[in-house]
Amino acid sequence: MAARADSTVLAGARVVLPTGTVENGRVIVDGARISGSAPENARTVELAGHWVVPGFVDMHNHGGGGASFTSGTVDEVLTGVRTHREHGTTTLVASTVTGEMDFLAQRAGVLSELVEQGDLAGIHFEGPFISPCRKGAHSEQLLRHPDPAEVRKLMDAARGTAKMFTLATELPGGLESVRMLAEHGVIAAIGHTDATYEQTVEAIDAGATVATHLFNAMPPLAHREPGPIAALLADERITVELINDGTHLHPAALELAYRHAGASRVALITDAMDAAGFGDGRYQLGPLAVDVRDGVARLVEGGSIAGSTLTLDTAFRRSVTLDRIPVEDVVESISANPARLLGLYDRVGSLEPGKDADLVVLDDDFVLKGVMRKGEWVIEPQLG
Repeated sequence: MAARADSTVLAGARVVLPTGTVENGRVIVDGARISGSAPENARTVELAGHWVVPGFVDMHNHGGGGASFTSGTVDEVLTGVRTHREHGTTTLVASTVTGEMDFLAQRAGVLSELVEQGDLAGIHFEGPFISPCRKGAHSEQLLRHPDPAEVRKLMDAARGTAKMFTLATELPGGLESVRMLAEHGVIAAIGHTDATYEQTVEAIDAGATVATHLFNAMPPLAHREPGPIAALLADERITVELINDGTHLHPAALELAYRHAGASRVALITDAMDAAGFGDGRYQLGPLAVDVRDGVARLVEGGSIAGSTLTLDTAFRRSVTLDRIPVEDVVESISANPARLLGLYDRVGSLEPGKDADLVVLDDDFVLKGVMRKGEWVIEPQLG
């Protein structure tokens, strides 16, 4: 039988599988999926001297390419999605920022359509149910307590596409909202919180499973008041988000999280805003003005860090080359773990037969050279 025109064998690379790295391995792509056997006359692409890893999965991302997921048109949102795909993120959850409830419900309607057509993997509501003490780049005037009825309003507006809510679970209604989200299969994430250690433990017991950008927008670790960080790192039910851009975290904090939680409980994220993949300048993050200088985003008023300009290929390279995290552990954190959390691991997050042919090709210095999504090259490796 003749091979389909889109059957491809990627040969000769170091391939990172769930069982470890295979030297001189190969990945067989047949149509949109990874196959266990190569069709006759499949095209072979030689990738000696390269790595092939699963496509990246970003569960916390506000935009890129000059476009905002919070306020952009459909075309602008798709521009942001394409920008991150070109940096290896083949599965992306769109994150909102604090706004008026009716506006957020309207945005949920827009974004849910893009989830339904396969461009996004879900919606993450970051705010308005967060602490004014740890608001970061969120408008304090628009913050509100996590009333379960209001959380449910946004969940319903998302029409089944809501994947995660970030909550300050110590606020009135916080624990009830966590329980309600858990009952509906939506991730309750603890973040932008002023909770104590004890309050955080209570929220985890209620069903919270994620720490939104651990260390950032929460009380620091202290010896008499350990706060949320100690509780979140210690509990095996919690996956901790980390922003490895060299600005949000000191390398020692990153090492602490990996050492204490282990790679299987880390999710590398971008928390990217519009400027990711676009450049310095003046931007809007929700209702707030942001200046980006030398790749660092800060609020014009107050100077708080306002998300990042990170892309996951940079996070991958930094994690391996500067932080010396094993490649297999980085793959676990940047692909497999977030895919599991989002309920998508049967389709994405690893290179296994039957899964979507989502993959990234890196050279020996971990510089991105190719991206494939569902069997189609987003960026085709230029070799030779």
